[in-house]
Amino acid sequence: MSIMAILLVTHHLLGLSGAPMLVASMGASAVLLFAVPHGALSQPWPLVGGHFTSAVIGVTCARYLGSIELAAACAVGLSIGVMHQFKSIHPPGGATALTAVMGGPAVHDLGYSFVWRPVMVNVAVILAVGVIFNLPFAWRRYPVYLTRRRTAIVEASELSHGDVVEALRSIDSFIDITEDDLRRLLHILSSRRSHR
Repeated sequence: MSIMAILLVTHHLLGLSGAPMLVASMGASAVLLFAVPHGALSQPWPLVGGHFTSAVIGVTCARYLGSIELAAACAVGLSIGVMHQFKSIHPPGGATALTAVMGGPAVHDLGYSFVWRPVMVNVAVILAVGVIFNLPFAWRRYPVYLTRRRTAIVEASELSHGDVVEALRSIDSFIDITEDDLRRLLHILSSRRSHR
């Protein structure tokens, strides 16, 4: 639905069609926003900051570095560094930077306007659809700060395997961490809490 909305908005409001209309990296952003809405990489700041900085870097590299291979490598590498520096890591941003370099004449002719239209328009649409789509579900609030609650820290030793599995199921999201790592993290948090 978000991709369809992006296509409709960019075509009807911006009059863009073809390759520059939809930045392909928005497909990867859609996966993050709709499959992992609670993930750190899916949140609004990484989404907006990651695509914005990567688009600016990509256009700059495409314009000022002679070799397309060098421009592509620098665009992605610099984007990763800047996203990391600004705490806005959003992996599809790397693809946005690459699109600015590899997008061909249709994208190159846009120059820095590529950053605003289509990239930031695409981001605004996908962000709005992400918020609206997740709004009816109390367990899937997006952005995640809408569901933040203060909870007591429990000792890792107090948790059973069933407790961990039930907790993970209750948030209805994919978390890329092992059960042992989660227990270790809880142990570290409990230790730090007791030292305060």
